[in-house]
This record gives sequence, structure tokens and C-alpha cells, in this order.
Amino acid sequence: MFQTDVETLTKMGAQITTAEIKQQPELWRDALDIYKDNLEGVEKFLAEARAMAEGRLTVLFAGAGTSDYVGDTCAPYLRAVGDTSLYEFKPVATTDIVSAPRDFLRPDEPTVVVSFARSGNSPESLAAVNVCRQYIKNVKFLNITCAPEGRLAVESADDPDAYTILIPRANDKGFAMTGSYSCMELIATLIFDQASLEQKSAWVEQAAKMGEEVIEREDEVAAFLAGDFQRVTYLGSGAFGGLAQEAQLKILELAHGLVATSYDTCMGYRHGPKSFVDDKTLVFVFVNNDDYTRQYDLDILNEIGGDGIAQHTIAVQQDCGTTYEGEAFTFEGYDGLPEGYLALPFVMVAQTVSLLNSVRVGNTPDTPSPTGTVNRVVKGVTIHPFEA
Repeated sequence: MFQTDVETLTKMGAQITTAEIKQQPELWRDALDIYKDNLEGVEKFLAEARAMAEGRLTVLFAGAGTSDYVGDTCAPYLRAVGDTSLYEFKPVATTDIVSAPRDFLRPDEPTVVVSFARSGNSPESLAAVNVCRQYIKNVKFLNITCAPEGRLAVESADDPDAYTILIPRANDKGFAMTGSYSCMELIATLIFDQASLEQKSAWVEQAAKMGEEVIEREDEVAAFLAGDFQRVTYLGSGAFGGLAQEAQLKILELAHGLVATSYDTCMGYRHGPKSFVDDKTLVFVFVNNDDYTRQYDLDILNEIGGDGIAQHTIAVQQDCGTTYEGEAFTFEGYDGLPEGYLALPFVMVAQTVSLLNSVRVGNTPDTPSPTGTVNRVVKGVTIHPFEA
């Protein structure tokens, strides 16, 4: 797909999605520059936000769908490497904030709401801001969005309690979020990771090179999909639990539900969800680079692979320690990347799987919902009045 000409891809209904997956390494380098350009402004904003709290400031990562999984991916990593003496990192879906605010928000907790949004036009994105403003006594808003013309960005422009970071080239035009997911995850990670700017820059460049390698090795990914599978499951630990959820959604979206999907953590999968696996199932496991966590990832790979219950059991891994000896997409020749950055090339593998599978089942990746009942920007949502 990545070497196919534009005319052919357009006829397949796959030109937009293919290009947007392929361009991500370049976008990550751009995102690093955007972070650097906003560094002074973000630090000033966060200093003002911290002044609201006597203790730790709650940082609420909020989004819907894929934008929700951005927070699910970066929050576990940031709990390990962020300044937890200053911040408490919590991912909460905007859909939960809007529908049940009293269950997910604490009015007396000074909070920064980090809103992730591709377009900024989803009803929940805007309603979550309004609900948080009503319900939380001391709150500020850090918007990470890809659409300068979106309502989230426009309506926050003159808000003294808001700071907006724009990633316009990551405003995916295809149905599925690809570069928007990875770039928003990267920006949030860069903001709260305590590593030096030099170190973060090196990690981004390495992630970009690994992403370029995914493009070059498309045939290896395609080989995993050569059989007559009907199900796909993704597993991961730590930050890769959120990544697994995003990876399975891409399969579900781009194949319009024609291939069944599931996701879980590597340890959690044994507790019932493993029943999903049969001889028509592909099982992908994102292998963590943390030496301790990696043991559990390898355990589930060896267990499912050894049982022979799946059509293929595949590790997505980096060769920087013990690796899975069965089927794998392995990155070799690099220093070990931390989770928050390794998620970037890993998700490109999953996106490539989803793209190839969409074509395999006869769907059009750019417009995968033939009935139009599922849309690029959610429609038909009623936002009911909320009184704090």
C-alpha cells in the first residue's frame, strides 16, 4: 500500500488513510518543534495552574474514542516519569465527564483538563469543558487539538484559563484517527516527561526512524494477514493497555465490524477474555521494554503460542532484552525506547494491519462506513443541561 501509486489508491478508496499513516514520522518531528515553540507558554500556564493547589494538581486527560485512548496511553507512563509530587495524572473520557460528572469529577480538586481532540467539533469535547467549568471550583484547560478552525480552539482563544496547542498537519482527513492520535500522545508526553529536552529530542528522532522502518517492512506485516482469520485481539501492559484498545478500534473501524476484535492487558486476558481466541484469531502483543513488565508480556505470548489455539500469535517488540522467539515484528539495532515514545512506531504497525485488513475484506479505508451511520465527527448527540 505504501508503495502504491496515488491513482490506484484513490480507486481503492485508500489514498487518504495510506498517506496519513505513512507521514507520521515526519509529523512527530514537527510535533517536537511545536512542543519547543510552546515550551515557555506551557510552563507559564502550568505554573499558574499549580498556584491553584496546595498539594498535587489533578491533570485530567480527556477525549472521546481514539482521543480518550491518547490519555489511556500516556497517563501510565507519566505516572512513572512525570513529577508526581506536583501532578496526579488521570485519564477520563469526555463521554463519562458529560454523562456522569459527579462520578468522575471532584469539585474541590484543583484541576487542569487536558482536552485531546482531532477536530474539536465533537459535542462531547465542548460539553466536557462546560461541565468541568461549572462543577470544578478551580479549573484550567490545556487543549491539544489538530484543527485551528475547530470550535474547541476557536472558543478557547480568548479564555484566560485556557492554553491551546495546535498540530494542524495531524488533522487527519480520513475516517480513522492515525497521525492525530500519535501526535497528541507525543505532545502530552513531552509536556509532562521530566527527561531533558536533549533526551526527548533523541527519543523522538529514534521513534521516527522506527516508524519509517514500518513503512519499509510492510510486506512483513502483510504476511501476518495471509490466512483466513476472522478475529483480531491486541494485548499490552502498562501504557500499552491503552494502545491495545486503540489498535483494536482501528481494525473495527476500517473493516466496519466485519472482523471481530478484542483487547485487554496481558495479565487480564486470562481472566475470561481469552475465550475469544480460536483458530481464526490473530493475537498481537505489544511487548514492553521495562524488564519486569516484559516478563508478563512474554508469558502470555508463550502461553497462547504454546497452546496453539490462535491462527497466529505475534509479538510487536524491540530487541533490547529477552524477546519472543515465535512470530514477531521486531525492531532491531536501536536503544530501548520508553513506553511513551515506543507507542509511536508500535501504533504504526497496528495501523498498517488495519489498513491492509480493510482492503482484504473489500472495504474502503477512507470511507469505511457504507451506511454513513458512523461518522468522522460524531453526530446526533444530545447534550442535556447540567446544574452543578
